[in-house]
Amino acid sequence: MKTALRGVATVNYFAEDLEAAKAWYTELLGIEPYFEVPGGYIEFRIGDYQQELGIIQGSYAKHDLAAGPAGAMLLWHVDDLDATIERLLSMGAEEYEPRIERGEGFTTASVVDPFGNIMGVMYNQHYLDTLGGVPGAE
Repeated sequence: MKTALRGVATVNYFAEDLEAAKAWYTELLGIEPYFEVPGGYIEFRIGDYQQELGIIQGSYAKHDLAAGPAGAMLLWHVDDLDATIERLLSMGAEEYEPRIERGEGFTTASVVDPFGNIMGVMYNQHYLDTLGGVPGAE
């Protein structure tokens, strides 16, 4: 059955310094962007479903980037939450919400990246159970 919202297509963050954001996210993800508009936008394909993570030049933002962390918080599934949090913090992200047990198999945390975007990370058993039912998924 199809629903109105079929899945995450693209998540966009903003960064005043797009080149610094490109370097930071390339290091975090271990891949180069697959698409780039010089001075305006970069995009990575990541994860089990190759969702798009886009970084937009900050001058295009409709909000004041200096006002503090902004945007909707999307939670990315990670296999090792503690190691991911540690890595993000070691790369200059700042804790936004500490590690919180939400229920059996569901633990979340979030950070603010060096560019002011909230990045949520989560160990999510439901994600793994769903992925296990997808032919060809690991």
